[in-house]
Amino acid sequence: MANRKVLLKRRKTARNICKITRTMQLIATARFQAAFKRAMGTKPYVEKLAELVANLSESAEGVDHPLLQTQPNVKRSSLLILTSMRGLCGGYNANVLRAAAAHLDEQSAHGIDTDVHMIGKKGIAFFQFLKRPMAKQTAQVSDAPSFEDVEPIANEWMDRLTRGEIATVHVAYMRFVSAGQQRAEVMQLLPLACDVDSGSKKAETSRRVEYEFSPAPEALLNELLPATVRVRLFQCFTEAVVSEQIARMVAMKAATDAATDMIKSLTRRYNRARQTYITMELLDIVGGANALE
Repeated sequence: MANRKVLLKRRKTARNICKITRTMQLIATARFQAAFKRAMGTKPYVEKLAELVANLSESAEGVDHPLLQTQPNVKRSSLLILTSMRGLCGGYNANVLRAAAAHLDEQSAHGIDTDVHMIGKKGIAFFQFLKRPMAKQTAQVSDAPSFEDVEPIANEWMDRLTRGEIATVHVAYMRFVSAGQQRAEVMQLLPLACDVDSGSKKAETSRRVEYEFSPAPEALLNELLPATVRVRLFQCFTEAVVSEQIARMVAMKAATDAATDMIKSLTRRYNRARQTYITMELLDIVGGANALE
């Protein structure tokens, strides 16, 4: 009897867990749809702007800009790490933090000190556990990051790079490739390369475009290069949110399937125990009846 009660209690617990994980899966799906629309809505603009900057940089020969310059004598860099505020998203945070740790070790091997700007509670907790230093922490992360939230971060780094305080700026995040593929990577945000990566090969395959500059190339690049840095950083934030929701969808679906399998297994075990109990009761009744004859 006690065994059957234990099985009933465990099955009830599994059903409650299944309800929770299925609800979280549905919430993650709804958030994914909204985040996917935002990320895909800005991606064409980011790609076209990057392609335009790449063409202008090639056409405006002899034009030099601080955001394009490398500073090998400066032995300090910055790294922004984008992690989640909540857990239950599979290996999302672990993959991003593993890529960030590898980058930090590589920079340290080259004698470069790196200032870490950690975003997300999970990343902050992980670095505190490892006792790794963080120059700045941002625990609260919105599921719908706005451009106004990202712009000050990009402006601060561009100012520091221009003043010669840092040599490079990298971003560790989960890049959204497709709904079935996300890749943890460390992207160089600053200095911008002459062939700014637009996420496609349009800038490489398109034929060279000749421009007539008005105003001067310096004035155009002074406007376009900072804008490129800001929108690329904003794209990293939006893609990180999309990847997080996909990871949570997959994790919650796996948890729901596991809970469903456990419910089926516990139900079979309960039915067998119940049948055994009924059989034993019948045997006792039959035995008692035979004893009375």
